Amino acid sequence: MPAPVLRVSTMRITLFFLLVTGFCNATTIRNVLFLVSDDLKASVLSCYGDKFCRTPNIDKLAKQGMLFDRAYCQGTVCGPSRQSFMFSRYKGQKGSSMAQHFKENGWYTARVGKIYHMRVPGDIIAGTNGVDHPPSWTERFNSQGMEAHTPGNYACLNLNDFKRAQAGRQSTKMKHRMFVTVETDSDGSGQPDYKTATKTIALLQEHKDKPFFLAAGFVRPHYPMVAPKPLFEHYPWEKIRLPHVPSNDLEDIPAEGLAGTRNAKNPIGMYPDNQKRMWSGYYASVEFMDKQVGRILDELDRLGLSRSTAVIFTSDHGYHLGEHTFWQKGNLHEEVTRVPLVLSVPGKKPGKSRSIVELMDIFPTLAALAGLEIPEDVQGKSLMPVFDDPTSIIKDGALSFVSRGLSIRTPGWHYARYNGKSEELYDMQADPQQFTNLARSSRHKDQLEHLRTLLQEKKRKFFLK
Repeated sequence: MPAPVLRVSTMRITLFFLLVTGFCNATTIRNVLFLVSDDLKASVLSCYGDKFCRTPNIDKLAKQGMLFDRAYCQGTVCGPSRQSFMFSRYKGQKGSSMAQHFKENGWYTARVGKIYHMRVPGDIIAGTNGVDHPPSWTERFNSQGMEAHTPGNYACLNLNDFKRAQAGRQSTKMKHRMFVTVETDSDGSGQPDYKTATKTIALLQEHKDKPFFLAAGFVRPHYPMVAPKPLFEHYPWEKIRLPHVPSNDLEDIPAEGLAGTRNAKNPIGMYPDNQKRMWSGYYASVEFMDKQVGRILDELDRLGLSRSTAVIFTSDHGYHLGEHTFWQKGNLHEEVTRVPLVLSVPGKKPGKSRSIVELMDIFPTLAALAGLEIPEDVQGKSLMPVFDDPTSIIKDGALSFVSRGLSIRTPGWHYARYNGKSEELYDMQADPQQFTNLARSSRHKDQLEHLRTLLQEKKRKFFLK
């Protein structure tokens, strides 16, 4: 009697293979949770060394994952930065975005809140999509809020204007909206970031049984800095120490390197106490955002998804709060270019890396973790080697740009060259606050020439494509 024929379908063999390889390969993830803050400088988080700001949830994530101490944005304002890290390209769009790549490989993808550029507060008040990229998403959801019109103690700090009345508040497209804080009497549940966390939690519950790429974009601490009053009370302005600024700090910074908003050109320079209040508002809104991160992470744990989900926390760029007498963003100094970056990956050891990395590196890293092909169009590099060895060198420098120039940050140096050919050079080990521009120093000619060449090579390789 002939032996029975074993009939096993191709599909069953494939499923068996996927199950086996999935269990054997601990680095393959099933889900991605991508958390993006807005205008958040790395240095204010507790896990990055701030002794004042309360960020227990981001700190907890950092202890569970890999904290990148020297991560840098590419664009230094919202739109260019977000496009850059979503497409993993210094400038422009080519190929599929990060979320689109996951979507094209069968994953559910959703955006809640601000991932690509939105006008804050304009698109937040209106509840509109901003400059979104529809092919990225299976679904997308906006988080509306009243912003500067939120009931509570309003202040426009550069005008020294304090009130509770709604009339006369600085809001969308108004000149002084960048210096607004609001201490709301509510619990914050009407704020856009609270709504973003609530919707993200609902999507986790709904899609927990299938692969997902879920992006939650918070708008704080972007102005207006709105948070519940008790959080402002955690940071009494009287106890805040403003950044040290040497009296001659701006003398060696070329005109193209000066921030557009600075004390000498803005009324806030007249009000040192209000500069402290800006810090208080920034801290309060950071803490409020951190609470929303915590709500999402708690639900991820409750659902048992932490074992299969890579969690990324970052920001689009940093922010000036009076350093060099500068305010806001859009320039090439460390306070703007350096951003927080934490990646928590199941099966990977936590740690801290001082390797130079760029936000563009997130896309290829997540693709590698998910077992997806890394598209040829991306210009970033996978950070996978850092998880095995935090001292791994991924690249020799990080590029950042503004419309008027480019900079490169290497482990020891920061060099900027502007379109008018003016330059800045800083020894980041001896002078981490960038007080002394060495571009004209005869003792640093060799270092200057090396960085000129390196920047030019990278510009030719990446920006002209």
